[in-house]
Amino acid sequence: MAAKKKSKLAQRASELEEAVTRLFTGAAPAKKKRKKAKKAKVVKKANSAAKKAVKAVKKVAKKAKRKAKKK
Repeated sequence: MAAKKKSKLAQRASELEEAVTRLFTGAAPAKKKRKKAKKAKVVKKANSAAKKAVKAVKKVAKKAKRKAKKK
């Protein structure tokens, strides 16, 4: 016969119990490493192109502002 599945409450209680024991014994919990999601090269290139475009527009706007000030 298969072992009876623990209820959510019982499961959480045992997790908490383990955590408390770790606190007092000083054992660090084993953390699962998360894999970093890598951005697609296409997305990176699109973003850098967009940033360059924004910079160019700002530059033009600055020059126009200076010219307007001089007049």
